[in-house]
Amino acid sequence: MPELPEVETVRRGLNQVTLNQEIMGGDVLLERTIAHPFSGDDFLTGLKGTVINQWHRRGKYLLAELSRSHLEPLNPDSGLQTPELGQSPGGWLGVHLRMTGQLLWTDPSVPLQKHTRSRLFFDSGRELRFVDQRTFGQMWWVPPHTPPETIITGLQRLGSDPFSPGFTLEYLAGQLKNRRRPIKTALLDQSVVAGMGNIYADEALFIAGVQPETLCADLNLDQIQRLRGATIKVLQASIDAGGTTFSNFLNVQGINGNYGGVAWVYNRAGQACRVCTTPILRLKLAGRSSHFCPQCQRLERRANR
Repeated sequence: MPELPEVETVRRGLNQVTLNQEIMGGDVLLERTIAHPFSGDDFLTGLKGTVINQWHRRGKYLLAELSRSHLEPLNPDSGLQTPELGQSPGGWLGVHLRMTGQLLWTDPSVPLQKHTRSRLFFDSGRELRFVDQRTFGQMWWVPPHTPPETIITGLQRLGSDPFSPGFTLEYLAGQLKNRRRPIKTALLDQSVVAGMGNIYADEALFIAGVQPETLCADLNLDQIQRLRGATIKVLQASIDAGGTTFSNFLNVQGINGNYGGVAWVYNRAGQACRVCTTPILRLKLAGRSSHFCPQCQRLERRANR
């Protein structure tokens, strides 16, 4: 599943190629991909004639801020002979890639990928395709003057983003305080750390020297501080590498991410730890695989309980 670094990589790529271009129309090939409005035709009608001003990211959600051009009424005092071209809000285009979603910026002459679910056509002659093998991905058009979270309700449940000013030691400690569940499980909770996923939770725990089974309530402030710093560090490292491709992640140009080749523990069960050479172990927590080094991540108990 694309996690924060992969979604951030896509956001940056989209901002390089799609801005200030008018959406001329499109094609919805799988109706259930469109979460709002509840019709592919209405979705395309809402987007047609809009221009993408900027792509934003909230957790694993992508949000394109849209505008719509129109002619302003002629101001008699302006001295102009023709009406002026102005802009009004065009709403938002929301995308969640879920497990296998890809956004590909391509030429219309390129044959459709097997699992193409929707297409948006731009006045530049290029198109944006949403390709999704597992069909769990979703797209939304949010009308103008409507807060995105009222339509894309998953946004309401997001915790602090690791790159936001709100992701402080106090915030993270407050989220973990007295919780009797493994720290690995807590990190995967989007209401705790927005955008975090299985790959980077394993990696951050390794860098912080914390075992994934450690209960949140057993962590001391020093461990939480190390984990906060490790989370930011590993996410930034993956963004710099263009994300991780273990299965099917591609950026908007169709290129794989490179972080997987330097992962500390994720997907390396049985291989030697890059620090101490102890074999990496794999266990299941809440149905998800966790990878860790039993030497570098020795189980600690909180000293100030």
